Amino acid sequence: MNNIDFATAIHILTLLAITGDNLSSAYIAGSININPAMVRKTLSVLSTQGLVKTKEGKGGGASLAKSAGKVLLSDIYRAVNNSPLLGKLNRPNPDCSTGKQINNNLLELYNQADQALINKLSTITLADFCKKFI
Repeated sequence: MNNIDFATAIHILTLLAITGDNLSSAYIAGSININPAMVRKTLSVLSTQGLVKTKEGKGGGASLAKSAGKVLLSDIYRAVNNSPLLGKLNRPNPDCSTGKQINNNLLELYNQADQALINKLSTITLADFCKKFI
């Protein structure tokens, strides 16, 4: 996950939940202020994970695949996450006594941080998040 993936995904899903409509990637992109191609990429990921339904062509667009009350923020995070919360690991010198051990220890720390975030996000539904916009 780069720094914007989660924000983009939650923006898309919040917009879909609040409007309840089939929304075009152009409309969504206008709300996020990004290129529609980036929206379509994120919609593809969210669709693969069962969070949105998409329909191409005239009258098409994106909508939630299930009610906002059944979508946890952790589901969204997991859908777009592709790297640890704390970042990537270095490629240290394997001949250094610290360097040859650092990544194993960092990986344990990264996993703990990711799990703490997932645990917190698992307590919040998309519907809960959407209440902030009413």
